[in-house]
Amino acid sequence: MPSPNHPFPPPISPPATLSFFLEFSLNQLEKAVEAAHTFFMANPEHMEMQQNIENYRTMAGVEALQLVDLEARPHLESYSAGVKHYEADDFELAIKYFEQALREYFSEDTECRALCEGPQRFEEYEYLGYKAGLYEAIADHYMQVLVCQHECVRELATRPGRLSPIENFLPLHYDYLQFAYYRVGEYVKALECAKAYLLLHPDDEDVLDNVDYYESLLDDSSDPASIEAREDLAMFVKRHKMESELIKSAAEGLGFSYTEPVRAKREEEMVPSGVNVEGAEVHGLSMGKKSSPKIDRDLREGGPLLYENITFVYNSEQLNGTQRVLLDNVLSEEQCRELHSVASGIMLVGDGYRGKTSPHTPNEKFEGATVLKALKFGYEGRVPLKSARLFYDISEKARKIVESYFMLNSTLYFSYTHMVCRTALSGQQDRRTDLSHPIHADNCLLDPEANECWKEPPAYTFRDYSALLYMNDDFEGGEFIFTEMDAKTVTASIKPKCGRMISFSSGGENPHGVKSSDKEGERTWKVGDAMWRENNWERIQADEVIAILDREQQGKHELNINPKDEL
Repeated sequence: MPSPNHPFPPPISPPATLSFFLEFSLNQLEKAVEAAHTFFMANPEHMEMQQNIENYRTMAGVEALQLVDLEARPHLESYSAGVKHYEADDFELAIKYFEQALREYFSEDTECRALCEGPQRFEEYEYLGYKAGLYEAIADHYMQVLVCQHECVRELATRPGRLSPIENFLPLHYDYLQFAYYRVGEYVKALECAKAYLLLHPDDEDVLDNVDYYESLLDDSSDPASIEAREDLAMFVKRHKMESELIKSAAEGLGFSYTEPVRAKREEEMVPSGVNVEGAEVHGLSMGKKSSPKIDRDLREGGPLLYENITFVYNSEQLNGTQRVLLDNVLSEEQCRELHSVASGIMLVGDGYRGKTSPHTPNEKFEGATVLKALKFGYEGRVPLKSARLFYDISEKARKIVESYFMLNSTLYFSYTHMVCRTALSGQQDRRTDLSHPIHADNCLLDPEANECWKEPPAYTFRDYSALLYMNDDFEGGEFIFTEMDAKTVTASIKPKCGRMISFSSGGENPHGVKSSDKEGERTWKVGDAMWRENNWERIQADEVIAILDREQQGKHELNINPKDEL
């Protein structure tokens, strides 16, 4: 039976949050928060669980220290702690945690390899139909074990719940350490770590320069040639290369394919950046603001806006980010009113979110409608066809502006176009602390703890650019915000108003969200476009409806029919 203090749990979605629900029902609040936080760390895109955590953090007795990840892996936690101290210029503590992370890493590597020594698996063929000879069976089993052990490097670089490993994970420990040891004056250890890093990335010019500089700092009693790469990594790399050769040879002989889990770092993935220290240029991982995620295209902006009356407001630099632009007067006041009018006839609660009334926050009602639905309603006479056509035309206008302003060398198509209304629910706005739309990225899963954005499902990984076009400003709050990848540090805040458009690239370089409205009953209206390199099926259908309407209109003009004669 629910307790008097906590009569009912907030809405949750079983079975993923079953542990959280059961522990709440048993009034074990601390364990409930731990279970919720653990689930959220592996599923940072899960909006409802994020809201659950925020709800329980406001309850008495729930402190930040209770946000424990029950599936946290020690070496990853130590690594994250090392990065935080490094960025705070606390190099002594950074060294402590990076060294601890390495000890834990190699210990977990040993355990991971031991677990590979199990019975032979038969995923690719039926057990009863397996007719290999003795030597072939032995070779088959041995290669299964060897491939499994070789994959431990990928396994240990992958956070719980994620599909993709942290890029360049093990070498980064030594890259951080070489600079940290330099900053505390331990030049021999700095040299050992730099040489260790070069075992995996021998052509890294920054670290090669560091090696020369560290050698010049040694006293006369030290022979630079006698200082070798760290033994822990040297042994690891030697074993890894031997395994790679064995697997490569076996793959050719036994006819299976294999992708190496550790690869050389491409030039555009180079992590170190120059930091000038005491007059000498020594290269370490950049401190302070983390570098933005890499974008696999040329970054350009400032192209023509194509349409008269559109007002340029801010570019990427003024919005403190990458590939961002803010424009005004993309819609006129009259067009905003007309879209309001058509919206009232086509919007559906929970549209696009499987009918969920409040998909992002329980404090607001969400309504939406697509371009295709508007055109169908217009064609059927349920809403003015002219207004439905305006919805389509405005989305095309936004696409052309984005293509032109960001000077893209290929055509953008629509992934999704949605007219949205958010309404602040009565009785639920007092002491509200959540966001109208939590911080996220559009084509990857934002992981603030890891400072990463994982480009994997269920994120819409195919999206390239996004645009939001506001239709009203008769409300308080509701600002659109950009943040750093920590999902906390706001880099830009934009007040909505009729005709204002914000557009940006859809990746982890642009985490964003929406602040809540301040008053009950206030409604925020906007049109959202997500664009990529291929058209989605619904947009193709909308284009076909437009083509039919254009042909019908053309036919009327060619026949010179007076509309009154048709009545």
